[in-house]
Amino acid sequence: MKNIENSKGPWLYRFLIKSFVVIFGILVFWILGFLLEDIESIKGPRYNKIEQSYLEPGLITEEQELKNQIENLTRKQVKNENEIAIVKNSSGNLQNTINQLMALKKLALENSKVISKSEEQQLSRSVETFLKSQKTYQRLNMELAQIIEKKQRLEIEKQEIGKKLKDQRENAQKQYRELLKNHNLKLAFLQISILFPFLLGGIYLILKKKSSNYYLLFIGYGVAVFFKIFLVIHKYFPSRYFKYILILGLLLTVVKIIIYLINIITNPKKQWLLKQYRDGYEKFLCPVCEYPIRRGPRKFLYWTRRTVGKVTLPHNHTAEKDKPYSCPSCGTKLFEECPECHEIKHALLPTCCHCGSKNK
Repeated sequence: MKNIENSKGPWLYRFLIKSFVVIFGILVFWILGFLLEDIESIKGPRYNKIEQSYLEPGLITEEQELKNQIENLTRKQVKNENEIAIVKNSSGNLQNTINQLMALKKLALENSKVISKSEEQQLSRSVETFLKSQKTYQRLNMELAQIIEKKQRLEIEKQEIGKKLKDQRENAQKQYRELLKNHNLKLAFLQISILFPFLLGGIYLILKKKSSNYYLLFIGYGVAVFFKIFLVIHKYFPSRYFKYILILGLLLTVVKIIIYLINIITNPKKQWLLKQYRDGYEKFLCPVCEYPIRRGPRKFLYWTRRTVGKVTLPHNHTAEKDKPYSCPSCGTKLFEECPECHEIKHALLPTCCHCGSKNK
């Protein structure tokens, strides 16, 4: 068996390579984002223009005029209500004054006294002022009623116009949503059509250049492009469609992984076999059936993968000369004589541990 493993290099170098591959993928993702932002800058439909094409200009002007009239009437109503409050307060004071003067006059008559001329004049003036105040109060109340009536009439007209404009705006919004949806779909297909060749290139490099020294770069590039396409689909396509796309993508990925794992088991590659053999020898288990390799000091011991490091070897073991050894469970030859140095070597590993000769 030939040595199919290349030198891995120091762990620090491997760590730096993987770190820079991640940075490379982020930069690719970043550059693609700039490209997509330029595409997104393409102007879409303008709602103001669409709304102007649906709304009647006369209705908008009339609605604004009614709004201004209602605001003016509201100010007049507030002013009128304040004046009514003042007149009402003044009338109340005059009423109290008149009541006091009438009480004095009644008391004087009961005592056979004559009230003074000034008191008579004051009473007359108070009554006259009170009557004028009552007329003013009635006039202000009539004006307030007219203002409220006119305001209510204008509000009804404004509501009717607002209803017409609402229907027209709903039609404009419906048209705008349709145009915006078509615009977003155009942007999505344009972005995907630009990203798709990059994705195909990444898939080709990942599938066809597995033995390349730069395979990690291809992985980083392909993952960055795939993730960017994933975000574009999630952004523009409705969630009810996106969930099907996502599930189908995940199903294909899971099926691909299952097929890949089955192929590894049924038709393992040399590097996988070598890793399996090396792991088996390290755990003192048959690499094929995992039956314990009982030779040397472990001849009469028991262990598993999890307990192999905890088994205590006997100290009184008598060293025996190494001999060829086959697994008693599956019959696989595990140790054999090296044709070069005639020492016992690992039969499933590519190099003799004594002379370093490789299997032919």
